Amino acid sequence: MNCGYVALIGRPNVGKSTLMNHLLGQKLSITSRKPQTTRHRILGIKTTAAGQAIFMDTPGMHSDEKKVLNRYLNKTADSTLLGVDVVIWLLDGLYWHDYDEKIFKKLERAGLPVILAINKVDKIKDKDAVLKFFAEAQQKYPFQHIVPVSALKNTNLDVLEQHIMALLPEAEPIYPEDQITDRPERFFAAEIIREKLTRRLGDELPYALTVEIERYEEFPELCKIYAAILVERDSQKSIVIGKQGEMLKKVGSEARVDIEKLIGQKVYLELWVKVKKGWSDNERALQSLGFIDFGD
Repeated sequence: MNCGYVALIGRPNVGKSTLMNHLLGQKLSITSRKPQTTRHRILGIKTTAAGQAIFMDTPGMHSDEKKVLNRYLNKTADSTLLGVDVVIWLLDGLYWHDYDEKIFKKLERAGLPVILAINKVDKIKDKDAVLKFFAEAQQKYPFQHIVPVSALKNTNLDVLEQHIMALLPEAEPIYPEDQITDRPERFFAAEIIREKLTRRLGDELPYALTVEIERYEEFPELCKIYAAILVERDSQKSIVIGKQGEMLKKVGSEARVDIEKLIGQKVYLELWVKVKKGWSDNERALQSLGFIDFGD
């Protein structure tokens, strides 16, 4: 059997989390149309007859490092290249961005086999342009394979998976075949709540908030979850709560349904909003909130 670690990298919002979810056939990483939705390194394990691929979904690589949180996201993405066996670099179209040059340099230093996956290929009508871009890409970097995919529609994901498995080293599985991640359920509960907030609040304040699970109590018939939504200013608190508490109720209701699907059990979910000033620019505060994998 083949077994190894696969890093999913790329700029923010190109579809890395959607790609991993569809490769696994199960939702692990939260998704939204907002950049920087993924904040932690998330492991997704897929075991088949051919072997075991351990996918690592990462925050998008970006150039903005104004806050400690931004630097954390970049360091988490960079550290993922250490100790992996294959890299999937995801683009969302037939063009390069300025920051892609930095990604080329990171990959050259890592010296790993890289598959370039072009996402959202179903939206590209000019097939000649696709072939031209493939030829140009191969001149820029010695990619092992270039695969056009649609993560959302499962287009060519079977081909991508075959290439991945073939590049992984021969080895026994690292994880049991029924294990799909290394994160606890309370981590995913917080992520699901944050996903609902990010989708509901649009452009208003998705980056100014985070979610902390204060209590997670498991009983035979019910799981009780008490979660604090942290914002940086009082004005943001009122936005999250909404008029007569409507926003918070909707977020709670949507999150509870998804958490119940994840853990296969009835859930009692209680949410409240707290102001924690400057949490995203405070290293100690970030570590207390679970942002600790700078390179571990």
